[in-house]
Formats: sequence, structure tokens, C-alpha cells
Amino acid sequence: MAIANFKPEVWSAELLVALEKSLVYAAPGVVNRDYEGEISQYGDTVHIVNLVDPTIGTYTAHTDITIEDVDDAEQVLTITQSPYFAFEVDDIEKRQARGNVMTEQARRAAYLLRDKADQYVASLMATGVDPGNLIAEATLTGTPEAAYETLVDLGTILDEDNVPTEGRFVVITPKFHGLLLKDQRFVAAGDAAGSTTRANGVVGEAAGFSVRKSNNAPNGPGAGAGKLVIAGSQIATTYAEQIRSVEAFRMEKRFADGVKGLHLYGGKVVRPTALAAADVII
Repeated sequence: MAIANFKPEVWSAELLVALEKSLVYAAPGVVNRDYEGEISQYGDTVHIVNLVDPTIGTYTAHTDITIEDVDDAEQVLTITQSPYFAFEVDDIEKRQARGNVMTEQARRAAYLLRDKADQYVASLMATGVDPGNLIAEATLTGTPEAAYETLVDLGTILDEDNVPTEGRFVVITPKFHGLLLKDQRFVAAGDAAGSTTRANGVVGEAAGFSVRKSNNAPNGPGAGAGKLVIAGSQIATTYAEQIRSVEAFRMEKRFADGVKGLHLYGGKVVRPTALAAADVII
């Protein structure tokens, strides 16, 4: 790689595209990114203003109505995560290798950054879900029906909290997915409806959810070896990220090129009741 031809904006954009294509918990449709353009460095804070619902009164003839002020409630999203990557490729290795070594290493860096960010968002959701929306230690009997019924129960919880039905997601484990594949009600990835939505870990549809699969499911809060199956709407969690300070440099005491970059991100569960979770033991 010629340092003179290095364009940090292009690298930053390519890394973000690679990240977005492989994210599951932090993917569009699972989280919202309404405040992404407002961050530029570690420690940045974004003030999220939510309007308080107005009071609905009953009108009585010849009686004055009550006029309220428009009230708001503020939450703060802070950019608290700052993982980085840095690597070098020796001139000799670069000549001997096939393909663009630097680009391939950048792709691998994006994959590892994705995994770290996904674990972070999964943990946020696990701790941010409303306690009343948690199904405690659901031990499945190994039947497809039990897995599907768990999704139905999660959907019922969201219905009771008036969460919009459009765009609901659920993130499941590979074992849970294995059970669903045996249930005829599940739209598997090989079916027509599933094959059109294969990006970002999507493996099909079931019980009103877009079903996504991940190995990053958090541990359940119970004493057993359960994993949290998390469902909800993207209105629940906001996430913001930037690839910052991508730089190419020539190693001072080596015949090698180097690249380093900083990934900044943060998230917050702003509507805990728009999430539901089950501590599933399979």
C-alpha cells in the first residue's frame, strides 16, 4: 500500500459498511441510530429529549378545560466505548502475499470490532429490559413447540406494553434456532420469505418477529445455565458509532506500512418496556 494513496475517509466508510453488514444486536432494525451524527470523540454526550404524554380529560359543557404545558424528560447517551486496531505489513511479506494484505486485515479488524460491539449492545439490552418483561428460567423440553411458544409469550408481553407490532425482532441462540427449524410454523432461512432477509443474522420469521441468530446471547440472570432470548422493537435502544482517526503510517524503524483506527460507540436503552426477554435453558 502506498501511503500517498491512502484515503482515510474511504477506509472509514468501508469499515462502517463491513460492520453494519455483520452486526446482529446493533443492526438497523434492532436498534435505532437517530443520534449517530452527533458524536465525534470519546466521552461525547447526546441529550435525548422525550415528551411526556398529555393528560386526556373529559369535557363538560360550560366548564373551562385544563391546558397543560408541554413537558419533557431527558436521557443522556454517552460514548463510552473506544476499541482500536493497529497492524503493520512488512514490505517483504507484502510482495510475497497474494491479494491486498492491508485490505484483508482491515476486513478482519471490522469483524472483530463487530463482535465486540454486538456483545456490548447485547449486554445493554439484558440489563435495560424492564424487570416485569422477563420470563424467568424457561426450561424447554427439547420440543419445537416449546421454543415457538416462548416466542408467542414474548410477543404477548410486548402487546400488553403497547409496543408497535411492525418491525419486531427477536435474537435467538443456535440451539434455539435448531428447535425452531423443526416447527412448521417457523419460516426457515431456506424458504422464500426467509431467503429475502438473510442479512444481519436474520434466519426467518416466527410469531410476528424477524428472527436473528447470534452466539453473543447474554447469560440469563437465573442460577441455571440459561441464555437470554431478547425480543422487542428498535424504539427501545439507541446506538451510535463512528470510525475515527483512521491513519496510515510508515514504520520508523522497519520497512513496513501500518494502519491504525479508533472505533467509538455508545448505546442506551431508552424505552425498557419495548423489550422482553426469556431466560432460556435448552
